[in-house]
Amino acid sequence: MSNPVGATKILLVRHGECHGNIEGLFRGRSDFPLNENGIKQAQYLAEEIASLGPIDSIFTSPLKRAFHTAQIISQKNGGVSITPLQGFTNISLGPWEGRKKSDIMQEYPEEWALWINSPERLRLPNAESIPDVQRRAFSTLEFIVQKYKGKALVIVSHRAVIKPLIAACLQIADPYFWRIHVDTASYSIIMHDENRGYCLTLLNQTKHLKSFTSEWV
Repeated sequence: MSNPVGATKILLVRHGECHGNIEGLFRGRSDFPLNENGIKQAQYLAEEIASLGPIDSIFTSPLKRAFHTAQIISQKNGGVSITPLQGFTNISLGPWEGRKKSDIMQEYPEEWALWINSPERLRLPNAESIPDVQRRAFSTLEFIVQKYKGKALVIVSHRAVIKPLIAACLQIADPYFWRIHVDTASYSIIMHDENRGYCLTLLNQTKHLKSFTSEWV
């Protein structure tokens, strides 16, 4: 893919599959590791990224499922450095973390309705809101884009981070969360130019995957 001269290339990667994904659990900060299929997904993803050209740095959520995905990408791409950043960690969901979505639907009907229709408005005790996540993730992205101008960067994170981050880059107004979709071990590409800002050039690429489960709630 031909890139604009001097532009920064950002690959936004969702981590590989974990048991929480296929068991219908809210993950949040619960530290699920990759499952067997998730490891295979990350390996296919790493090969796909290697085919796109050299990368300069990898940044990742510190959670196991993201960090392990980043490690596999690094190993296939010349051992490029990996930097964990709290700005890209998953949303904190407080009382919902690690719990089945089907149970949450029954116990929290009003909050569940918000999650399904307008999750940007959801507020849970001892949890982050999606606007909170968007602010800290976008601030982190802005920092590394300025520090690594003109480089090719990989960011490994989570669905509830990548979607608000894309919306911030493109200045998409609420409600946006369910208008953007990213599957496990998918990647999206955003280019950043000093004059034009951010431009989404690819969304939710999954052609490298043999098996994945799409989550729509």
